Amino acid sequence: MNVIYSKWLGVFRNPAVRRELQALDPVSDHQRMVHLLTAYEFPFDMTRALELALFHTYASPRISGLLARTGEFAKHGQKRYDDTSRLIAEFMESGYDSEKGRRAIARMNEIHSHYRIDNADYLFVLATFVFYPINWINEYGWRKLTSMEELALFYFFREVGRRMNLTDLPESVTQLSAFTDDYERRYFRYTESNRNVADATVNIVKGWFPAFLHGLVRPTFAALIPEKLRIAFGYERPAEWFISLTKGALWLRKWPLRWITFKKYPTLVNNTTYRSYPTGAPEIESVGPAGLGE
Repeated sequence: MNVIYSKWLGVFRNPAVRRELQALDPVSDHQRMVHLLTAYEFPFDMTRALELALFHTYASPRISGLLARTGEFAKHGQKRYDDTSRLIAEFMESGYDSEKGRRAIARMNEIHSHYRIDNADYLFVLATFVFYPINWINEYGWRKLTSMEELALFYFFREVGRRMNLTDLPESVTQLSAFTDDYERRYFRYTESNRNVADATVNIVKGWFPAFLHGLVRPTFAALIPEKLRIAFGYERPAEWFISLTKGALWLRKWPLRWITFKKYPTLVNNTTYRSYPTGAPEIESVGPAGLGE
């Protein structure tokens, strides 16, 4: 039976979480490892990393073009964000083999079945879900991931890919990285659909802050993404002082978090607030564009 951990004195991290992570095997125990990383060790960082992972995929016209055609981002941006977060959080929290995890992946497959999506595009999105958490946490997290934790993320999302019926899944992190590099060389370029979907995402985030901060949202995104994405979105590189300030703030926040955390412990779907669902997390089968699966 899996242990549920509590903070020490209501604010201090419980070192038992990390001890359990160090005792687990990334091949056989990756579902538990991803749960511990998501629910206890890095809930804020994992959320930010997956947001930027999705943002990264919009630099491909193959992906942004589909999203632009559906109109979901322009019409129901916050709901689409919440629905995506709801499904991903469920199988990362519960595991892809749990009852809720299977339902979340099944609902995701049902939504995707209404669109023509190439296997390579699926693989690319899956790759960003592996590499963005690794890179973000290693740069801005309160500690770096261990090599075993990095492998756990790879094995976890490879198994999710199998349950999404993807083919040609890479057998190693090296193969996945090579696939990602090749995909980006072949498909990344500026298009209006890239810019439109990126701007729609920026507008979603603006809604989370008071009006006087709205002008900082796009420059913050631009400061945190690589140059190839700025080019693909047609975004200007912010001033160096702004990039340094943005990244410096993220660096500063990680030091006290080595000992304390203000996030729920554990952070779960049922104690997470979704802006589109103020009364609580929606049922798994109810998320997604209106009319699908009805």
